[in-house]
Amino acid sequence: MKLYKKILGLMMAGLMTASAFSASVPNMNAEAAGASGDDWLHAEGSKLYDKNGNQVWLTGANWFGFNCTENFPHGLWSADADELLSSVADHGINCIRIPVSTELLMSWMNGTPLECVGFNAANSPDYSFNPDFVDTDGETMDSWGVFKVLLQKMKRYGIKCIVDVHSPASHNSGHNYNLWYHEPAAADADNMAITADGTKVTTEMWIESLVWLADQYKNDDTLIAYDLKNEPHGKRGYSGSSCPEDMAKWDGSTDENNWAYAATVCGKSILEVNPNALILIEGVEQYPKTENGNTYDTPDLWNAPASQSPWHGGWWGGNLRGVRDYPVDFGSASMNSQIVYSPHDYGPSVYAQTWFDKDFTTQTLLDDYWYDTWAYVNAEDIAPLLIGEWGGHMDDGKNQKWMELLRDYMVENHINHTFWCLNPNSGDTGGLLDSSFKVWDDNKYSLFEKSLWQTSDSGKYIGLDHQIPLGENGTGLSLNEFYSSYSSTEGSNINGGTKTSGTVTDDPDDPTNPTTPSGNSVLGDVTGDKKVTVADLVKVTKYVANVKGNSIDKASADVNADGRVNVFDMVLYKEYLSGTISKFPGDKG
Repeated sequence: MKLYKKILGLMMAGLMTASAFSASVPNMNAEAAGASGDDWLHAEGSKLYDKNGNQVWLTGANWFGFNCTENFPHGLWSADADELLSSVADHGINCIRIPVSTELLMSWMNGTPLECVGFNAANSPDYSFNPDFVDTDGETMDSWGVFKVLLQKMKRYGIKCIVDVHSPASHNSGHNYNLWYHEPAAADADNMAITADGTKVTTEMWIESLVWLADQYKNDDTLIAYDLKNEPHGKRGYSGSSCPEDMAKWDGSTDENNWAYAATVCGKSILEVNPNALILIEGVEQYPKTENGNTYDTPDLWNAPASQSPWHGGWWGGNLRGVRDYPVDFGSASMNSQIVYSPHDYGPSVYAQTWFDKDFTTQTLLDDYWYDTWAYVNAEDIAPLLIGEWGGHMDDGKNQKWMELLRDYMVENHINHTFWCLNPNSGDTGGLLDSSFKVWDDNKYSLFEKSLWQTSDSGKYIGLDHQIPLGENGTGLSLNEFYSSYSSTEGSNINGGTKTSGTVTDDPDDPTNPTTPSGNSVLGDVTGDKKVTVADLVKVTKYVANVKGNSIDKASADVNADGRVNVFDMVLYKEYLSGTISKFPGDKG
């Protein structure tokens, strides 16, 4: 049954309450997933561009929870999703990296979505909390329903989404697992790579579930990128004559634990269903000193100083030295233009790496670690970088110094990034929000804020959606607004504030771009009979559900005057027709 018919069936059933109608709408809106498709990105050299050839900069943050056994973004147990997301957007964050597990994706793909544990949405006359996550039966949606509604809300506030496969199984410490599949030799394989029903996650399952999600969202540019696997890692060890099977490596083989090969197969498979998606490829932990003839079969030396070890070390997922020797190749220039390499980098509060032993500076960090490990990819124009995780505690010491140095280097070199994290419940880093998920840590945000894409003089934050401004409090811009009014007059904090002209996307059919209604029109009347009736609601419902051949006067349908025609307008139509309200919020007459 078509989605709009489900809604109309509820409406025509008789004495349907406004709350029942509101509860039914989010499911429809999430499944409709109407998107203009003008926001897809691609790479040219080390920079990212929109379809018009304008440079863009992804400056975001991480929000975890879908990867954990709760199966929903943490904080929704106490914070309203709209208030949280609008605050995130108003603070200038233009994309959110959302960790998930392969187990979660498989449950969605197989039609048996994992339930949310500890999330109690409500929508009743007596109590309402995150009502858009209440299903038609009055219960909290399952994880797939929550994800779909969440992405619709992100679209509303001009925020883009990056999905990151954090672990094979849903697990609150799943990032500790080395690989993307169950490997019997790996520590915790039977804990972190087996699903709740006992299924061992395979490489094929990992690829198939990501391809399935990419197919679901191939027409919705809210979800613009896929981070294939969080922090592949593992050490060689000091014994044996061959690479351990539980170590993620990067070489020219087709071995299952060769991360470069696995990422090539997986990324190419995603692009075959959605050629517009960005593919984020992280690094590994160790890379052999191939310049000395070492390979992944070469054992490490006990207590050897860094200068004598056969290995180049790095953060989990942070070592991209292999890109120089074995770059990922999807087989065509168009597919390769979707590659973004995505290392992680942390400071001494996470682990006291050797490059922090001295009075480090930007130059010593480049010389000792950054440049040959990942920065060269950007500096030598090989491909774009996105630092998928960086962040930590504010200690007024070495860790804070490292954060400031990395932040400034990313700004100066136009490197994309997503800060770890919004969540306060990340033990080794803390977060941007407090335990209520409502109040910002002003000191940490002040440090982070300088790394957000913003105009040079007015300090307006720049989003990645051509039509929808970032946020709602006037501090953010859409891409069209920036490139039509700001890029040539004040520029932004990329490329040293260079002023440039840009090309804007003109999409008159985009439902987020209503024009002002004519003086003779009646707000809410989309049928042309000068009055608002059930027929108008039917027409708007079909429009929001993307029924083919259904066009409307978007200015008249935007009854709350928020610049969009969506589910919220539908709710107001119902309230108007039932007599709950006597005029629409957008009616200023």
